Amino acid sequence: MRLSEVWRYPVKSLQGEQLTESAITPQGVVGDRAYALFDARTGLGLTARRVPELLFAYARLQPDGGVRITLPDGSDGSRDDALSSWLGRPVALRSTSDVVSRRYENPSDFEDEGGKWTPFDGSGGAFHDEEKASVSLVSTATIGEWDRRRFRANLILDGAGEDDLVGSDVTIGDAVLRVGMQIHRCVMTTRPQPDGVARDLDVLRTIHRERSGCVAVGALVSTTGTVRVGDPVGAVRGLRARLRSLHG
Repeated sequence: MRLSEVWRYPVKSLQGEQLTESAITPQGVVGDRAYALFDARTGLGLTARRVPELLFAYARLQPDGGVRITLPDGSDGSRDDALSSWLGRPVALRSTSDVVSRRYENPSDFEDEGGKWTPFDGSGGAFHDEEKASVSLVSTATIGEWDRRRFRANLILDGAGEDDLVGSDVTIGDAVLRVGMQIHRCVMTTRPQPDGVARDLDVLRTIHRERSGCVAVGALVSTTGTVRVGDPVGAVRGLRARLRSLHG
């Protein structure tokens, strides 16, 4: 496999930007999930699970580390008042350095979003859902005909077999990633997005039926470095996995 695409999403649940290369830090792709929107009344972090409209705004990381948000009508949404007016509720854009609590919501049943919503705590660093995954990887073979934006992965791999990387140290460019988990998918994969990506519950139904609910894998960063489109992906089986195979 080779690295086909690099993506970062500066604001959680907003559209991101495609890169040709990026530094990888302990928090993942530089600038990825560096900001998130929070409901000013409840204190909960907002995602497109609860507010699907978020997927129609775009975020771009600025050279000074700030972020510029473009709303669906093309206007600047980088200020709290503009974002609040757009979403029809008081919201606050906050960076990882501003926020201690990272609590979000997920519907207990994606087929019935009018039912119970379950709160969960995200990562304590960048605004990732999982403490155990600061970088996500998925292959073009797994994505197939689905629009890759449904999965919001950081690294798109040309080829197949990312699930087999779980338990391995993976080298991409100068970086080494420890792949520790498959990523369980949620209602986000079904949401409408720009350019005609329609709401489609069959996406998640298929993932549950054919892939036990998982698409993509999550990794933590063992060695920081730079990754570039075209870099080969090399897997070195982790020590624990090698010992398990030796002892049956």
